[in-house]
Amino acid sequence: MNQRHCNECNEALKGRKDQKFCSDYCRNTFNNRLNEDSNATVRKVNRILRKNRRILEELLTKKQCVKPITELIELGYNFNYHTNLFQTKKGDTYYFCYELGYLKQQNNRCVIVEKSQYIS
Repeated sequence: MNQRHCNECNEALKGRKDQKFCSDYCRNTFNNRLNEDSNATVRKVNRILRKNRRILEELLTKKQCVKPITELIELGYNFNYHTNLFQTKKGDTYYFCYELGYLKQQNNRCVIVEKSQYIS
C-alpha cells in the first residue's frame, strides 16, 4: 500500500483516505503560500477602496453635498477604483465606493451622496 504524505511538510499521513495535510498549521501554511500573490493584490485594492470611502465620508457633511473634484484629488481619492456603478433613467452615472458615491458634474464638481438616501 502506498504511503500518503502531507502536501506541506511531507510527513506521513494517518487517518482519512482523502486527507491532504497532517495538521491545520500545514493546511494554512500551504494555502497562504498558494494565495500569497493574489492576497497582496486584494489587500492593495481593498486599501484603496477603504481610503476612497473614508474620503467620501469626510466630505459628506449632510445627506448630499457638492464639492469640487480637485478637493477629492487633493485628499488622495483614486477615481479608478469603485465598488459599483448606478445609472439613472436620465443617463447619469453614479460611482459608488460601498454605500457612498458621487456624480460628476460638468463644472468640475461632484455631488456626493449616500446610496440608501438617494438611489435605490
